[in-house]
Amino acid sequence: MPEPVVLVDIEERVATVTLNRPEARNALSRELTQALWDAVTAAGRDTDVDAVILTGADPAFCAGVDLKEVSGEIPATAAPRASGQGPERDSNGLYRFLPVIGKPVIGAVNGVAVTGGLEVALQCTFLVASERARFADTHARLGIMPGGGATVLLAQSVGLRRAVEMSLTGNFLTADEALDFGLVNHVVPHQELLPCARRLAADIVSNDQRGVRRLLRHYRQLANTATLDEAHHIEGVMAETWQPGTSQVAARRREVTARGRAQTRA
Repeated sequence: MPEPVVLVDIEERVATVTLNRPEARNALSRELTQALWDAVTAAGRDTDVDAVILTGADPAFCAGVDLKEVSGEIPATAAPRASGQGPERDSNGLYRFLPVIGKPVIGAVNGVAVTGGLEVALQCTFLVASERARFADTHARLGIMPGGGATVLLAQSVGLRRAVEMSLTGNFLTADEALDFGLVNHVVPHQELLPCARRLAADIVSNDQRGVRRLLRHYRQLANTATLDEAHHIEGVMAETWQPGTSQVAARRREVTARGRAQTRA
């Protein structure tokens, strides 16, 4: 039996999802995109998972959409799915390779992330990169238009002028350039990529998960604000409507306070 096109490993409340078509540089076949969607959806629903790491089987992170399958050069690798059952264009127009879940998805970019592969990376919560990582938007080279966030999410990450340059030239960024541009948060030696991503995931897991998920939802809301005042308003509403006393930290504080009062009475 062939290996699954997506591998999932769950350890210490972190699900590591690996794109596993290394012979095709993890190109996005229909089978792969559906399996990726299912894996991230399952992690979002799994009560034993608090964070997700998304990476690729070396040497690439993802080389983009499988053009051989799209062009009909090779047969379709899976049957189409009904709306709502897999990757599709959202009501806001964005083609979602990843479902929106209430938990952070850390992209661990181990090699090239090109075009559709760049869009998959951009749909992660944030990115860490191997020194071998390379990033490019080559839609213009191929004569096709992006629809998975290459213009919008890229501009949010690196700024409008840099995003325009990347899209119109199709030129590649090195890992260090991506760090300078703000596309990735960290660049590490290749062998340290997954350990680094796991340390960050462990830091997230160690926090109050109700608070983590509320903050994540808040940052997503901010991305839709039109003005700074609107952004501040959304943060203010979150602060005023957050109910203290329900988090793990608050519970510990109440316990300590109760003990102190008991000792005082004694």
